[in-house]
Amino acid sequence: MLSSMLRFISIFLFAVTLSPSIAIASSDSLSLSNQIQPLAIKSIILDIAVKDETMVAVGERGHIFIFDEKSTPKWRQVPSPTSSHLTKVFFTTPSLGWAVGHDATIIHTQDAGLTWQVQMSSPEIEKPLMDVLFFDTDNGVAIGAYGLFYRTDNGGKNWTPEYHEELLFEEDIAYLAELKAEDEALYLSERSTLLPHFNRIIATNDGRLIMVGELGLVSVSDDSGVNWQKLDFVYEGSLFNVIESDNGFYVMGLRGNIFQTGLDLNRWDQVMLPTKSTINGAILAKDGGLRVVGNAGVILDITANGKGELVTQRQGENLVSIARDPQGHIWVAGTKGLFELK
Repeated sequence: MLSSMLRFISIFLFAVTLSPSIAIASSDSLSLSNQIQPLAIKSIILDIAVKDETMVAVGERGHIFIFDEKSTPKWRQVPSPTSSHLTKVFFTTPSLGWAVGHDATIIHTQDAGLTWQVQMSSPEIEKPLMDVLFFDTDNGVAIGAYGLFYRTDNGGKNWTPEYHEELLFEEDIAYLAELKAEDEALYLSERSTLLPHFNRIIATNDGRLIMVGELGLVSVSDDSGVNWQKLDFVYEGSLFNVIESDNGFYVMGLRGNIFQTGLDLNRWDQVMLPTKSTINGAILAKDGGLRVVGNAGVILDITANGKGELVTQRQGENLVSIARDPQGHIWVAGTKGLFELK
């Protein structure tokens, strides 16, 4: 019952923040030049990626922005090949990047975000991709709601779906095995909804992958995500982010829950925060701690020894992503666009 309630809360929050607007034209009918809108920079922006001198932000209706310290304003919108909400963006080199989003959309740039091309879009499955990670310029994975998992070995020219049954609950594995023997069509329908949402995936400094998601999912892979081990975790709510520090990892999510662990991932200690707001984004601080952002406009500092302090709060908005530009300035993205944190 608790797991069901937490999944409902997670889906509700997800829908409120990311659900697409009604009556958006299809990407085929859009004129790319007509997508450039003066107020788009103040609309919902869901992620910021930095690679050396390249910095790109993405958000609702397929909006894409590139950063230029020398220009005024510093962020400039560029044409997008999709009108689907974009949730994450990732660069392997300053030139090569990918962004993912609703309608299982994946788009790609080869020129530091100036121009983009669609590599995949599947509106019929009605599920968003939530993160994308490349290990090199050819090999990468994209993950999303209800266990969406795609892999490429040719730079995204082709994406192959994978189903990671090892991340199901044991009772669901048994249920699917029984159902497959009785009704193949119902089996395929049921298995498409049983896996938790996969929200965030990172590559660690020692070559592992860590993926976090709904229902307290923390999982580890030693083989580029081909196989996963689900860890016993101390919290059953949704986790939206994971970040590596000098001495271990932090995971964070619903209701102000942040947990800290060592590199061995064996012991999890909760970070006490002065808020119950959901925590979404994080960057490493120079002192070994974190700066994190979340719903209700909270911005907090987490010390290296696991103490949380509220830095400031922006009323009336949810903060989703935080990044440091090449000059060292900090930028935050959320439901009211981008701003520099002074």
